[in-house]
Amino acid sequence: MDWQTLASGLFPEGHTVREHEQFLSGTGTIEGETVAVVGTTGHAPIGIDIALAQATSVLATVRAHPGRPILILVDTQGQRLRHRDEMLGINSYMAHLGKCIDFARRQGHKVIGLVYDQALSGGFITSGLMADACFALPDATIRVMALPAMARITKVPEERLSELAKTDPVFAPGAENYLRMGGLQALWEGDFSALLAAALRTTDPVDRRRQLGFERGGRKLAHPVAQAVLTGSHVGAA
Repeated sequence: MDWQTLASGLFPEGHTVREHEQFLSGTGTIEGETVAVVGTTGHAPIGIDIALAQATSVLATVRAHPGRPILILVDTQGQRLRHRDEMLGINSYMAHLGKCIDFARRQGHKVIGLVYDQALSGGFITSGLMADACFALPDATIRVMALPAMARITKVPEERLSELAKTDPVFAPGAENYLRMGGLQALWEGDFSALLAAALRTTDPVDRRRQLGFERGGRKLAHPVAQAVLTGSHVGAA
């Protein structure tokens, strides 16, 4: 889905979202409330320029509009793999973006992430996954690493990884698998405006992704291990 159609569906009362070199920013109105919008489009590679632009937009909202909700629209192919960005410290810029989103949350801004097209690796980790809750459209492409690349890094044959991906969402891409792992709160279909309004009403800053992943059968150990560490008990007894 293109961002213009999505923005119109999210904000039937009107919006000012605009694109500049794959960077999205503006505001939208829902149930009489103004929401700040920041994000990317066109499978944008997140280089230092877009990372800084997003961070600047978030901080400007915190400074000028205390408490205003923030919606992050995600469509990215991940970190930009260019010599210029690497030499200038792209990792620091992306970390800065993530910290700015966390700062906004700590200042009382409700932050919602929405993957509407593609979300890969670091570009997703430092944006949508930093939100209070992240949602996605059912046909969104979400993954940290493609199986061929995973095979090269882990030295596990791609055929074996493909077999594991059939039953284990940790190895498989796609919105449904991220939903099972708890990385996504829910998939959005239907009335986007109503879904966003409901998310703004019900989402809180408590991170429940481990628990959701455990309940949905996608991550079976993260929550028990964390609970065991907190209580000093054994994982088997958690």
